[in-house]
Amino acid sequence: MSSSTDLRASENPSDWRFTWEAQSHTPTLRLFLFDLNTKPSCQCTNLEVKLVLEQSLLVVSFFEDEVETSLRVPIPRVLVDVEAPVQFSALDDHIEIKLVLLLPVDHPIGLNFESVLNLSEDYESAPRNVVSDELRTLSMDSGSEVKNLSSMEEVHFYCRNCSNKLTRSLRFFKEMPSVNWREVADNWFGACCCSFGGISEKLVTKYAESYACAAGVCLLSTTSLTLCKDDLVGCKFPDLDSSQDYESELNDAGGSFLIEVTQESGSKHESIVSCENLSQRMQDLDEKFCSLCPRENNPGARLEHEVIEKASNGDSLSYVCHESDITRNMELHNGCHADIKKHIQNHDTECCTHDSSETSPKEPKCGIELLPNQKIFLNGYLGNGFMARSSNLSKDVSWIEFPCPHCSYLLGAYPCINGCSPLDGGVRLLKCYISTCLPVGGSSDLFRNYTLERMFTNQLLESAEDELSFRTVVKDLHTKCPVLQLVLLNPHSWCSTGYCLSTMEPVAKMDIYPTIKVLFSDCSNGTEFQIRNVEEWITKNQADEVYMLASQIKELIEFLESANNVYPPSHSFLQGLLLSSLRR
Repeated sequence: MSSSTDLRASENPSDWRFTWEAQSHTPTLRLFLFDLNTKPSCQCTNLEVKLVLEQSLLVVSFFEDEVETSLRVPIPRVLVDVEAPVQFSALDDHIEIKLVLLLPVDHPIGLNFESVLNLSEDYESAPRNVVSDELRTLSMDSGSEVKNLSSMEEVHFYCRNCSNKLTRSLRFFKEMPSVNWREVADNWFGACCCSFGGISEKLVTKYAESYACAAGVCLLSTTSLTLCKDDLVGCKFPDLDSSQDYESELNDAGGSFLIEVTQESGSKHESIVSCENLSQRMQDLDEKFCSLCPRENNPGARLEHEVIEKASNGDSLSYVCHESDITRNMELHNGCHADIKKHIQNHDTECCTHDSSETSPKEPKCGIELLPNQKIFLNGYLGNGFMARSSNLSKDVSWIEFPCPHCSYLLGAYPCINGCSPLDGGVRLLKCYISTCLPVGGSSDLFRNYTLERMFTNQLLESAEDELSFRTVVKDLHTKCPVLQLVLLNPHSWCSTGYCLSTMEPVAKMDIYPTIKVLFSDCSNGTEFQIRNVEEWITKNQADEVYMLASQIKELIEFLESANNVYPPSHSFLQGLLLSSLRR
């Protein structure tokens, strides 16, 4: 084998692209090396491969038209087995090389071996959490983010594009409750028409009655945060004549309680001042049944929602909170699964043998009368503004894109009726478009690792796990037409790509990142016949359907098309769909 110093570099080595690929739990690293203008099986003779591990470099040499060519490929941060033979072959449209690893790329030791062995100065100087976050899947833990934000004295949110301050000072942060209120209530109490006096229907109705976004409070979900429109700086919304009446009626609704937050020497003290109608609401329920399991013992219950409205009161701050009965039950009463199970078993033996009015004689059968706007909430139509499902859609509600008032950069969206102000008074800001501090993307920015690509991948994997479907169609949230067709091939892949280096170019260390492999098809410009075929494909394969804003889908398609180019032509097309990958 000729030494790398004796080889002449090709005239334009950057025409050769490389892509490293590995699969989780498999100790093999595969390299695709290709140039669209070269056919290696015919044009590349005397192929040789040499490992230069002290430089983290792979040197590939061959003769092309009697000219000896050398390609320098950086090796990502992996543990290569130097004693294992290197496998390589020249195929029609690419050169394929396989290296054997001591450990799979996702092994904890393999992910951190440089920092553990203290071999890299840049790892020592860089923040450890930033480095590890880049090499691991995106963690979307809104609970920990709530704790981190609440620990700060005050928080402002900034546009990631222009660093413009978007909000007033915020100090109160809560997790966004589940939008599937009816489903959760049915899971707790059953969907039977007489289950516990129809309590499922009553709880959902009362939840819709008390739902609203309040000034000074930020609600966080996995992909977005919801802010009252009054907390946004420099933003104007169309006025709705009935909005004021709607909010005032919400404030007068029953089931509210007052929490007084007094600020003394920088500390906060909370105490319940009065509870007007809560006990009256729960009076009809059996005492044992009211002792629902605490939230930590039942992670499936996600109705822990508080809506707080701010009022000035001298040196103290007063907040009126509206909560659903199920929330207050879970937080104020201590019970256990055994009591609930026993109560349910006793009830099941008598189910459908009595009128529901006997169980709750003081509660009217007809329920509470809701305002037209409140009825929209009954089936959880309002979501996080990032991704919606068929069960969360309403023909009455439309989503309006919300841009930065300074640079018009997309920040999120809000739900409305007839193009008016936010239906619930809240705007959803997507975490991938905002920052929690300046500079944007700095080590103190809690959302620095969020990107549209990684957020979508996270939701796609969660959907595949929940729905047991690896086929997804993304539809336009406005037109309801299919725009993007996806098939999940491998949820645990790793990838790194770039162009070969010239002879004198220094070798920079390269990371290999977690990805998913997918097949995709852009349906945005499809004919009526093609769209009909996609709809038939959805029905035939029981594909999952999700809805997103058109601009976000367009951005995702650009990601997918760009990632499709990192594979040689023979590996970029399968079953009539394009092969691609997305960062996890």
